Amino acid sequence: MRIYLSATTMLAAGFLAAMLPSPAPAQYKAPAAPIQSSNDPNYNHGKGGGINSYSTPAAIRYVPGDRKVLSTEVQDRRIDMFMGDWRESMPRIMHGSMVARDILTKGDDFDPREKAAVLQYINFESYATLAPGASTPTDHLTQQQEVYYVVGGTGTLLAGGALAQLHKDIAVLMPANLPFTFSNTGTDPLTMYVLNEPVPEGFKVGNQMLVIDEQEAHVRTPAANEPDPYILPGASGHWAHRVRELFAKRDGLATMGSVLIVELMPMTMGEPHSHNPGQEEIWTQLYGTSLAFESWQLRLQTPGMAYLIRPDGVSTHSNINVGDTTIKFLYNVEGPPMP
Repeated sequence: MRIYLSATTMLAAGFLAAMLPSPAPAQYKAPAAPIQSSNDPNYNHGKGGGINSYSTPAAIRYVPGDRKVLSTEVQDRRIDMFMGDWRESMPRIMHGSMVARDILTKGDDFDPREKAAVLQYINFESYATLAPGASTPTDHLTQQQEVYYVVGGTGTLLAGGALAQLHKDIAVLMPANLPFTFSNTGTDPLTMYVLNEPVPEGFKVGNQMLVIDEQEAHVRTPAANEPDPYILPGASGHWAHRVRELFAKRDGLATMGSVLIVELMPMTMGEPHSHNPGQEEIWTQLYGTSLAFESWQLRLQTPGMAYLIRPDGVSTHSNINVGDTTIKFLYNVEGPPMP
């Protein structure tokens, strides 16, 4: 059925729209002050594992020759259980009209019973799509927060009276309890990665969404103030990682410690290292293809795939760029709620 509106009706509608207040521009995150010390409690998630860089390769812990001593041999053959790909997931509806496919979900970060069910501290990581011309009904998050990182399309996000313009490389931190609406204003699907974290009891949530353009995000500096022979020029640490900070604890993250963008230049690799129990570090391939080095095995990692290295203080991990173009990852790390 078609509905036709008269010219008078359309003029009246336009007059009423003009009388309504326009939403204010969204609050964009100010550039963060440099944090150079690897001992900063926001970023050092355990002695000897997960820090920005090591002073010497001898500081990195590797497994003795007899792997059976640490009972890791069986786990080596289960590396694929710690990797997820949204293309392997069934679609589900998120926020009323978004189509989401999970990459990593709740489970056991030492002994997952299902593939990609490895998350102890956050709820899920998903890849979400909003169709051209579509909008979500007004929604809000209860006892949880979300980070959105847009990889395709254009749109808007209206939250708490503020309007954010969405396009590639825009990231948003959506606090709990704030009403919001997504709209796809373009002709292509609006696509994004979604990180969902629980909000611990007593945590003080923000009262507005926080928006940042990756191109304007602070670039991390190496942990050491003096030149480090193991860090490439222009890198932030771990030999060759070039890191841009999207969100940290000081921005209002509840369970996650930080959300970063990590780039690897052609023919480089990150410094292999392990993580202690209670440290969940997730690497999601955004652009390009890499070799994921996990324990003693290599896996091809393509856009849309993510992995969590088993946090046993023994299993090492890194990514290797064997191509001729820079590759990019979405990185997030989390752990037990801080007292």
